[in-house]
Amino acid sequence: MSYQAKREWLLQIASRYREASSRLKEVILDEFVAATGYARKYAIRLLNHPVDQKLTITRPRPPHYGPEVQHALHLGWTAANHICAKRLVPFLPTLVASLERHGHLHLSEQCRADLLSMSPATADRILQPYRKQERHAISTTRSGTLLKKQIPVRTFNDWNETKPGFMETDLVAHCGTHADGSYLYTLTLTDIPTGWTECLPLLNRGQEAVVAALKRAQQLLPFPLLGIDTDNGAEFINVELLAFCEQEQITFTRGRPRRSNDQCYVEQKNGQIVRQVVGYDLCWLLGTSVRKIHAFLRTDVPRSQHKWIAS
Repeated sequence: MSYQAKREWLLQIASRYREASSRLKEVILDEFVAATGYARKYAIRLLNHPVDQKLTITRPRPPHYGPEVQHALHLGWTAANHICAKRLVPFLPTLVASLERHGHLHLSEQCRADLLSMSPATADRILQPYRKQERHAISTTRSGTLLKKQIPVRTFNDWNETKPGFMETDLVAHCGTHADGSYLYTLTLTDIPTGWTECLPLLNRGQEAVVAALKRAQQLLPFPLLGIDTDNGAEFINVELLAFCEQEQITFTRGRPRRSNDQCYVEQKNGQIVRQVVGYDLCWLLGTSVRKIHAFLRTDVPRSQHKWIAS
């Protein structure tokens, strides 16, 4: 029974309940409780004092924050690189002042007061439609199982190296929202102590291509490659890469299945560097060389952080 139907029935039987005898009141009360599911004491209170209110409920209530405040919040969220609302809201006073100073935002005093008094939960609700519009990558990882027992597991709590050379490694597919057809990959290596990141393009995720990219990374790194930590994809968990690491005396570890936090350092670089610079969709175009594509992309990337190297 809907809330409106319960209220209609309440208004119909309330007067009859108050005028009835004790025995009849008990019968009416039993029927009312059985039909509505209300607790007995609450039903007695309603029948003795029926609520005089509208039977229709208007929801949702009118928005308290108008389009100007919502636009300002979205602009600040975009400028802060889409951080969560709990981190964004305390930073809004500084961020709004900076945006206004550089001419990106013009707010009235009331809108500014509303924006700066907003709670993180409200900011999350306002930003929810914008988050749905953001593109998300799909996973193309296919688990490799043959050599898992030979490759030790390392979690995010086990990283205590202070010497450069121990790097988390991941492969990013630029396939957009569909994994069909041909597209390019990026092999990302992030050093744990220093944060140095190398990004190398791949035409495919074959075992030979990954090993060749790691050999190229050895020549580019300003320090020797001492260890790699990967996920459980078949492009890493294979005989070729294991033999290469044994030959070069490189420590080879892997994270736990379905635990992306074990590769938190390289996953952060995948989002902040690879996805923002290259994007999600980079399909193979006939007549366009990989060298030309990455030479163009390389101009937008700070060389101090990482490099795009065409193989």
